[in-house]
Amino acid sequence: MPATIHRPRPPVLSLIGNTPLVPLHFAAENRTLYAKAEFLNPSGSIKDRLALCVIEDAEQRGLLQADSVILECTSGNTGISLAMVGAAKGYKVKILMSDSASVERRYLIEQFGGEVQLFKATQGYGTGIQLSLEMAAKDARYFLPRQFENQINAQDHEEHTGREILSQMHGLVDAFVAGYGTGGTLTGCGRAIRAANPAAKIYAMEPAEAAMLSGEMPCCHFIEGVAGGYVPPLLRSAHIDAPVKVTSNDALAMTRRLNREFGLLVGTSSGANVTAALRAAGDLGPESRVVTILCDRAERYYSTRLFARNTPAGE
Repeated sequence: MPATIHRPRPPVLSLIGNTPLVPLHFAAENRTLYAKAEFLNPSGSIKDRLALCVIEDAEQRGLLQADSVILECTSGNTGISLAMVGAAKGYKVKILMSDSASVERRYLIEQFGGEVQLFKATQGYGTGIQLSLEMAAKDARYFLPRQFENQINAQDHEEHTGREILSQMHGLVDAFVAGYGTGGTLTGCGRAIRAANPAAKIYAMEPAEAAMLSGEMPCCHFIEGVAGGYVPPLLRSAHIDAPVKVTSNDALAMTRRLNREFGLLVGTSSGANVTAALRAAGDLGPESRVVTILCDRAERYYSTRLFARNTPAGE
């Protein structure tokens, strides 16, 4: 049996998690939301949590060796996080990424020393997942985190992100709203919040153009990192009260509003989450305590519609 690798946790990895919860008051809507500032993780996204817990779990189970190569299919944020944790711990990382993902994500992965292989996502995430399985079958050095089905993903969010939210909200949460890529955040945080507050509502934000939970066919949208034409296995065990559909245009408009009115330089999925959370708060009433996620930083979207010049804040 392979020897278990015991490597001390590099100091940069101690910066992962324990992110602040920011109250956001929307005067026009007469609602206050509570947003978990996951863009403050060291590589700039919530996926740092996933990368750290999956890699350290693999170390403990003897699945990583000195010559191992961490191989994952991702829209970008998980790849950046895996490359960052891999760099800190001394592992090679190879990322399979759709050729439609923003180029800044590729650059960030490569800056951490990771290798990027692009593919044409004819079947959404499923294309890259199948490719990773084929590559791993041919080369035993590859370790697959399997982010879309690895229960450690949801478990870590239940034990850490969800409990952090409950502590910061003093146990009082009426609703939790988040999008889904792997489904880990929505599933894990939902479990923790409902365990403490059985009446709490759990809402899944999804792009209106790819509303798979609403029974519609996936199509193109501009909210990177969510609903990649694939309902992940992790999400199938989640308690979801209802999906909330958000158009790409509404997500972009809210992201610019967060950037320009609140000084929060976050990405498009954050704007989509806040849009959905505001709708949930509108249904639940002005005193409702609705929590959502600010997933990542805006710098990885320079080449996308988010940074189109001379665009008014509300468009």
